[in-house]
Formats: sequence, structure tokens, C-alpha cells
Amino acid sequence: MPCTPTLPAQTPPAVPGARMWGGRFASGPAPEMDRLNRSLPVDRRLWRQDVAGSRAWAAALGAAGVIDPTEAADLRSGLDAVEQRLDAWTDADWAAAEDEDVHTLVERLLGEEAGPVAGKLHTGRSRNDQVATDFRLWALEAAKGLEAGLRDLQAALVEQAQAHGDTVMPAYTHLQRAQPVSAAHWLLSHAYPLERDRARLTDALHRVSVLPLGSGAIAGCPFPVDRVLLKESLGFRAISGNSVDAVADRDWVAELLFVMSMAGVHLSRLAEDLILFATSEFGFVRLSDRFSTGSSLMPQKRNPDAMELARGKAGRLIGELAGFLALLKGLPSGYNKDLQEDKSALFAAFDALGDVLPAVAGTVRSMEIDAGRCAAAVDSAMLATDVADFLERRGVPFREAHGAVGKLVRAAEGMGCPLSALPRELFVQVSAEFADADLEAMFDARASIEARAAAGGTSPASVQAQIAELNAPLL
Repeated sequence: MPCTPTLPAQTPPAVPGARMWGGRFASGPAPEMDRLNRSLPVDRRLWRQDVAGSRAWAAALGAAGVIDPTEAADLRSGLDAVEQRLDAWTDADWAAAEDEDVHTLVERLLGEEAGPVAGKLHTGRSRNDQVATDFRLWALEAAKGLEAGLRDLQAALVEQAQAHGDTVMPAYTHLQRAQPVSAAHWLLSHAYPLERDRARLTDALHRVSVLPLGSGAIAGCPFPVDRVLLKESLGFRAISGNSVDAVADRDWVAELLFVMSMAGVHLSRLAEDLILFATSEFGFVRLSDRFSTGSSLMPQKRNPDAMELARGKAGRLIGELAGFLALLKGLPSGYNKDLQEDKSALFAAFDALGDVLPAVAGTVRSMEIDAGRCAAAVDSAMLATDVADFLERRGVPFREAHGAVGKLVRAAEGMGCPLSALPRELFVQVSAEFADADLEAMFDARASIEARAAAGGTSPASVQAQIAELNAPLL
């Protein structure tokens, strides 16, 4: 049967504030629904990107003949005015706004500035492709700060390494003293992971820089907008290939969260080394007062809180990644409101590293390395491998050399003396090759370091090559 054409009367919304939808509904959302659904307190960060994307969309509509040139110009000038207004807003202004999200806010303000033509801006555009575009634009900009923070910490590590090429210290495996290295070599071992973090970030941004705008809600735009022109005007590398995928794709968010989680893990491992090495038991480094705190009870305490907070933030970063992957795994194709949680996760991760990276860089740059304490921690047992190397150079098979030196280590432990203090007779008993050996030279830690001259080793020449390699992209 044909239905009688009647329109429902408009009912005042239950919650005040502008929305991009509503004609379909008899009333506005309940207050409880509004609190759950409203994202302006979070996505307000995207206002610059929303204005930029809207400005580009207005130009694209005009170029396609969807709106006339005067309307396109009015929209652009109106958006310029909105940008000036929002740029002057304070936290109080944002708190007073009752709009559902930042996109609704920008459109409402545009109406105040440009009049009825503001209603044409959303022609052919969905909030789905709009927010996806804004968010990618924000991430591309925020990544510049992240890259700069990683670069600065790398530079701080390299600066300290350049000052400590002659400082000898123990290297550790299983937290047991292993072999002597230069302090520079240890410092650079923390700079290389940051180089990988920067490379991962660059690689991820290749996939972030894909334009979703023009995908509509899910099926694409019905108007002949030039998406290539949009891409170029907004600075994207490519346009999305499939509209269903484009509005739902948050792989890039997960990828950036992984990059930042991995960076957080690297910061945590550096922090752990510095926390240990700053203890009285080690005493290898002294952290600056500017990056330490005291105890509320014990006057003597100097706590490495900056490093402990860096270590703690890594757990939060990993949690953001795990939580977001869990969010994605059950979603059907197309846009789903679950994806509103993407921004809080990524914002939190960028905020965390934005706080941690400068503090860690400042800690590294201002810390003092005690060369005397470092050298004093190198004992002759750490040169057992060098003793085995001597035998190998004399033609003794490695396994035989390893066993012979192991017997000497056991003898030294039994006698309660350093390995270097064993009498020559015991050396000769395990191998006749020691009969004419310069035992004193064999237990020279600096000579041991010099001998590790293969690329990537701890010799001064190798360390200088590492410094040059790391410095090249930093300059």
C-alpha cells in the first residue's frame, strides 16, 4: 500500500549542540549517549587539519563545478576566518563548546562566518573520509616531532661516545661481566636501535601518506572531484585505492603505535642500564641533579626518576598497541564507531614519547661517566677469551683452547686470586704454548679492545667508523 506522505514534527534535542545528522531521528541523544558518543574533548587536536582538509575540499568542489566559483571563494574565506577564531581559543572556549566533535564545530563556525553556503561544504563528503583524512594529516605532522626527538637522543649518545673513546669498562651478558669494551662502544649500542626506530618511522609514514578524502561514507564520491588534485594540495603521497578500505583502514595507526612501542622499549633498556650504572654498587655514571629527584624521607637519596619514568612509559606504549590491535581484530568491513578510539591511543603514545625523549636526551647529555670506576670494574677474568685467542693463534683448536683456559679460571677461583696472578707453571701445565708467552701483555684490557678491530667491534678505529656512520644522517 502507498504510504501517506507526512513529515514528523521536529522535537527539540535532548542534548544541545550541533550535529551532522538528526533529520532521521525524533529527538537528540540522551545525555548518557552524548557523554559516550561525544569526542570533541579528544579530537579537538585535529581542528587545524579539519580546516585544511575542508579548504581543499571546497576548492575541489569548485574545480569540479559542483559549486560555483563565488561559493568556493566564500567557503575558503569563511574557513580562513574560522581558523583565526580557533587559533585564539583558550581551554575555556573549548570547554564551553557543546558540539559533538571537531568536524561539527568547524562546520558550525563556518556557518557563522560564511552563512548558508556553509551547508554546501559537506557535499559528497562523509565524516568517515573526513576524519580519516584529518587524522592522517595530524600524524604526518606529529611524526616530525617524534623524529626530531629520536634524532636528538641519538646525537646526545654520540656526543658522549666521542668524549669516552678511551674509557674502558666491562660489557655484560646475563648481567655478568663478560669482556672489556670502550664506554663509547656501549653508548653507541644504544644509538643504533634509535637509528632503526627512525628508519621504521620513515617507512611507516610512506603508508600514512595516503589520501582517503573522496571515498565518501563507504562507496566513493558521486561528484567528479579530482582526488589527485586533492592529494597534491594536502601533501599526500598517494590516493587510496578502495573506498570501503579507505574509511576503515587504521593499519597505519597500529604501525605507528608499534614504531613508538619499539622506541619505548629501546628507551627502557637504556634507562635500565643507566639506573644500574648510577647505583653505588656500580658507580659508572653520575646523573645530573637536574634529571634526578630526592626522597621525601631520606636526605641522602638521589633517585633516577627520569629513567624510571621512561622505563614505566614503555609499558604504557606497549599497552596502547595491544589494546588497539584488539580493537581492530573483530571489526567488520567499512567504518565502525569503535574506530573513534583510535585517536586517544595515538595521541597518548605521541604525548608519552614527547615527554620522555627530551628528558632521556637531557639525562644522557648531562651525565658524567666515571672512567676510574669503569676501569676498576675490569678484572683479568674478563680477558679469558683473549687467553684462548692466544692459543688459537698458535694453532690450538678452539675447543681445546677453551677447555684449557677454563681449567685456569677454575684454578684461579679455587686459589682466590685473579686469573692474571696464577703462576706460569699452571699456564704451561694446561698448554705448552704458554711457555714463552708474554702473560702480562695478555692481560692488557686496552690491547684486548684494540684487537677487536673487525667492523662493528670495540676497537678505536671501529668505534670511530660507527660514530661517522651515525653522524652522517644526523648532520
